[in-house]
Amino acid sequence: MQWKDIIGQESLKQMLQDSISENRISHAQLFIGKEGYGVFPLTFAYATQILIQDNPSALHKIESLNHLDLHFSFPSYSVGNKTVSSNFISVWRKMILENPYASDEDFNTLLDSENKKMFISIHEIEDLIEKFKLKSYEGGKKILIMTRIDKMNEQAANKFLKFLEEPPKDTLILLTAESTDFILPTILSRCQLVYVPQLSAQDIEAQILENYPSHSNKASEIAFASQGDWNIALNLLNQNAKEEEFETYFIQWVRNAFQAKTKPIVLKDIVFWAREISGWSREKQLKFLGYCAEIFRLALMCNYQADQLVYKNLSLNGFKWDKFATFIHGSNIESILDEISNTNLHLLRNGNSKIIWTDMGIKLTRYLHRRAK
Repeated sequence: MQWKDIIGQESLKQMLQDSISENRISHAQLFIGKEGYGVFPLTFAYATQILIQDNPSALHKIESLNHLDLHFSFPSYSVGNKTVSSNFISVWRKMILENPYASDEDFNTLLDSENKKMFISIHEIEDLIEKFKLKSYEGGKKILIMTRIDKMNEQAANKFLKFLEEPPKDTLILLTAESTDFILPTILSRCQLVYVPQLSAQDIEAQILENYPSHSNKASEIAFASQGDWNIALNLLNQNAKEEEFETYFIQWVRNAFQAKTKPIVLKDIVFWAREISGWSREKQLKFLGYCAEIFRLALMCNYQADQLVYKNLSLNGFKWDKFATFIHGSNIESILDEISNTNLHLLRNGNSKIIWTDMGIKLTRYLHRRAK
């Protein structure tokens, strides 16, 4: 990964590039921020520029994560008597090549290790020390990128501190962590701290428009909801297709509810609607409830002209969002949200989902027609 591949962070990229060109490279640097902000991509691009200064032909080896003077370390779990990341390097390398912003949780999922403790052990530090005793293969710097050092146990931290205090010649140590809360103060004092801020919504939206054009109609909404974290944005992109199904069912529900007042026969459509939803998994039903609550809140804000807070609206199948929003107001929003909350509670208590959804679907017809005071 090179600088051009990093999302946003222009001022931070410039600062790091200047430190290289002006030969102000601190031997130990700690990048602090969430993985989705770009902490690893920044360390990797930084290491790339440093290594190719002496040998431009090494770029391919670096980008494939196979450069012999570029070492990676990350939290892992015990295999046999040792806990070392080299046991999982092939899985980790494949993950990073696919998504350099991948999180520690993504790695846990790939390893199917959600119930195992992932940490940096003293065995990992001893393994690194042995590797860095060897001379550089290409005659330049040797670089260590160690992620999530906030998951380093105390025994490992004390051992690592000695490595930091007396690093081998021409060694650069680049570390990442989500926060400094669980890092020894003595380690912090020996590192230059680099705080990585969250990404701007504009940068995330631009990235979506450039690389995911099929989601362009949702780019602004996803960027707003991602909280400056590219990993959250990716998850939201993956959910976008699923959300279209929720939008379809929500619109079907609302349209039937509006017609039911003058066409009672439409109530049977609500019964069929409820029957279909009751066939979903409980988790999916609960997610749909959360989606419905979110849409009603957004409609309320739209009705009261808080447009800057309305990051999502519905338009599928010619749905008239602005007209719908006028029916959501202070006189019915509390009843609607209370009913959704009660439905959620009944589902969690394993009630009969067909009856629960039918009851809620029919009650909505009354709430939607309640007049604003």
